[in-house]
Amino acid sequence: MLHRDVAPGIHRVEDAFTNFYLVEADDGGRALTVVDAGLPASWLAFRRALRALGRSLDDVEALVLTHAHFDHVGFAERLRWTRGVPVWVHERDVSLSRHPLHYEHEHSVLRQARYPKADLVLATMIAKGRQVTRGIREVRGFSQLDGPLDVPGAPLPVFTPGHTHGHVGLHFPDRATMIAGDALVTFNPYTGGHGPQIVSGAATADSRQALASLQGVADTAAGTLLTGHGPPWTAGVEAAVAQARAAGPS
Repeated sequence: MLHRDVAPGIHRVEDAFTNFYLVEADDGGRALTVVDAGLPASWLAFRRALRALGRSLDDVEALVLTHAHFDHVGFAERLRWTRGVPVWVHERDVSLSRHPLHYEHEHSVLRQARYPKADLVLATMIAKGRQVTRGIREVRGFSQLDGPLDVPGAPLPVFTPGHTHGHVGLHFPDRATMIAGDALVTFNPYTGGHGPQIVSGAATADSRQALASLQGVADTAAGTLLTGHGPPWTAGVEAAVAQARAAGPS
């Protein structure tokens, strides 16, 4: 489902309890950056969103990953291979991008079985191709020291490790917006919980580090927070970070 203009020039696509974003260039041109890539079958939602916006695959100039888990890598290799779109990922997640189903986590996903909503989320992700997510054969690695990325929208990477070792958020200062990926979310797919929080240890490499990394999110002072799972948060990132810290790990 397409949600237009959740922030200036940024459109949210929600599919299988997961968000990815279409970011317009600052100059008002047709060029787009895609942030994250959902599940493999999210390709259909992606194409529908482009058509609804009056855009085409020819307008997509870059795909930037906040991290390389399967539910964010989804159609990335298809876009790279068929259209020649470069895929950007933090250098510490390059290896994971090649094997997006093989990631570090603190405890078994079976621990989340006590949450009925988690079963629905997992079933939906499986139906959308979770098990056949393709790794990305070629990526452009970057570091948090490289400055704004040379892609439409020129986001500034904010290093937020913990969920994965190379997780980043993307700050758009001129739009007062932060795409946080899974550094914190407003819907936890492993518990069904709503409100700002870090993702459960069933999919997080280091919850303690994830909580510490929230300071980088807060430091942006962005008014709008866009996450990998759940609706936008428009009450300021500082308030979201405070709630996530209070919620703690799960």
